[in-house]
Amino acid sequence: MRLSRIIMALTVGLAVAAVPTAAGAAQPQPPVYPPGVASLTVSPTTIRLGETFTLRGSNFAPNETVRHDVAISGLPAAAPAEGTARRSDGSTVAMAPVAYTPNRAQPQPAPTTFTVTADGNGEYTVTYRPTRPGRHTFTATGLTSARTASATGTVLPPRPTKPTRPPHHGGLPVTGDSIGTPLKLGGGLAAAGAVLLLASMAWRRRRAG
Repeated sequence: MRLSRIIMALTVGLAVAAVPTAAGAAQPQPPVYPPGVASLTVSPTTIRLGETFTLRGSNFAPNETVRHDVAISGLPAAAPAEGTARRSDGSTVAMAPVAYTPNRAQPQPAPTTFTVTADGNGEYTVTYRPTRPGRHTFTATGLTSARTASATGTVLPPRPTKPTRPPHHGGLPVTGDSIGTPLKLGGGLAAAGAVLLLASMAWRRRRAG
């Protein structure tokens, strides 16, 4: 009798001990993503300051958050000059390169870290507008799958503004010297005419006397 009770107690104890193990085995486990190679592209690869990059990522985990880190380097020392300038005498002079200096009133700096949520296929598209010229390297990291990808784009300084020319209707441009010359000539002719008129009147009076 005692032996049967001992066997029953052992059976119940083993059953109770097995319950937590079974419960732990039934708990959901996080999904295991198979290894893969993520992809990131930048389009276009070269832009001018004020334009926008388009970033496209693919082969990340479905619906995961992807962090982007932006590294900027290689700022150009000078901007290329284009065109020529015209002087008041009609001659032209080449424009020399001018070092790029940002305006004092700067827009809000573009972020160097931002996140994007991928769709159900692990893909996404996002735009990025730089506020500094230079070489921009984008590194994307999936916060769930730990997959990474990178791409690079170049931002050039804005195009230099060409000098404005005053509108004129044909012929040579009007300058200060070209206006003063007719005025001087007209004044001389008027003075000569007055002298001739006085001489003619004096000559007529002599003949009449």
